[in-house]
Amino acid sequence: MPRYRPQGAARPGAPDLSRRRFLQAAGLTGLSVGVPSALSSCAIAPAVEAENGASAVTGSFDWRAAEGTTLRLLQTPHPYQKSFQPLLAEFTELTGIELEVDLVPEADYYTKLNIELAGATGAHDVFMLGAYFIWQYGPPGWLEDLGPWIENSAATNAEYDFEDIFQGLRDATKWDFQLGSPIGQGGQWALPWGFENNVVAYNKAYFDRRGIKPADDFENFIQLAVDLTDRSENRYGVAFRGSKSWATIHPGFMTQYSREGAVDYELVDGELQARMNSPEAVDFVRKWVDLAHRAGPVGWTTYTYPDCTNDLGDGTAMMVYDADSATYPKNQPGASAEAGNLGWHPGPAGPDGNYDTNLWTWCLAMNSVSSNKLAAWLFMQWATGKEAMTSAVQQGAFADPVRQSVFDGAFKQTLGGFPGYLESFETVIDSSTIQFTPQSKFFDTTEDWAVAVQDIFGGADAQERLDSLARTNTSKVNL
Repeated sequence: MPRYRPQGAARPGAPDLSRRRFLQAAGLTGLSVGVPSALSSCAIAPAVEAENGASAVTGSFDWRAAEGTTLRLLQTPHPYQKSFQPLLAEFTELTGIELEVDLVPEADYYTKLNIELAGATGAHDVFMLGAYFIWQYGPPGWLEDLGPWIENSAATNAEYDFEDIFQGLRDATKWDFQLGSPIGQGGQWALPWGFENNVVAYNKAYFDRRGIKPADDFENFIQLAVDLTDRSENRYGVAFRGSKSWATIHPGFMTQYSREGAVDYELVDGELQARMNSPEAVDFVRKWVDLAHRAGPVGWTTYTYPDCTNDLGDGTAMMVYDADSATYPKNQPGASAEAGNLGWHPGPAGPDGNYDTNLWTWCLAMNSVSSNKLAAWLFMQWATGKEAMTSAVQQGAFADPVRQSVFDGAFKQTLGGFPGYLESFETVIDSSTIQFTPQSKFFDTTEDWAVAVQDIFGGADAQERLDSLARTNTSKVNL
């Protein structure tokens, strides 16, 4: 059986980290883990030089090729992790590899991981990682390139079928570390493990009683949210995140921002130029902030995803623009006051009809200085393979699976009581990927963006404040 070594939360009285809220990710990620102040030193941390281990594996593929190895995993408690926990004994039975799992509370997870990787200790072989962290952790050489492992038939089961993983997710975990280069090229730095699309969940029972239909464009969406709002009845139109965190920008905000034709950066003469102050960006932010005032939650500037989904579940919010898998649990029997009453919609299309959607994916990555690379790779391909992922989905809390075959099979069978979920997923999946420009200052600059949006909400002139943001971020990303 796998051995778990839970690690305690921060000691009482310990100073709060300046980036404590950096990683409030969407949906079932449950992610509110703190990025340490040490993260700002990643750019100057010594680069790690480690040989890729794939070429050392020869002969025929064998699940028991690393039998007798003890593999060390670093994870944070999470629905994906919990769905796989009952299955880990099956991996040991299949491979003969023993597992030691360190579970670190979410508030301290990236603090520990960052320090460990920067120190090149090799204390853990495989760890959970959000895709945006590839932009920070890849350039110093902390992550193993998995491309050679995938391509080596001696190391990879012939049935693994990497192409079965959705294209947008495979692209999200690849980058060449070149300034201005898009995702989807370069090394394969992690394997997608679970993910979420950002769409609209709504109180379908209320909509049906009133004969209301979801809105298909942004202007109508705004008007619908305003029409649904009645403060005297403690009811408002739409919940979306508003706290001073990068996570405020990445779900509904970045999805609709992209659909409206705005971009975060452009490469100009070899430098990234911030475009948060373009006409399209300024117009969008004005509308977004106005939406928060007229039809958002009263405490919008403190809202994170649990606040949004809780309001949907108790009938206070009529819509939520956030991760599909964040709202999914609220429709489970007994999970909320509105369980069984919820529906899903792709959200407003862009003016040209596009459904560009920003996604988040939890991944599995390999430590580049691991001394157990073959065992690590066997675990990673097992955990992201068809059979294990199907079993995890059947545990009931694994949404969304990263594989087309698992989505079309086991996961679809769970969606009978989730109206519109499947249709929304299928509408956006071909346009779902990371909509941000990859760059190593992502967390710092995107938190700055959230602060600017809050300032505009508080009365700052949108054009002036976004001009200032663009100047600051352009300077930061080109250092």
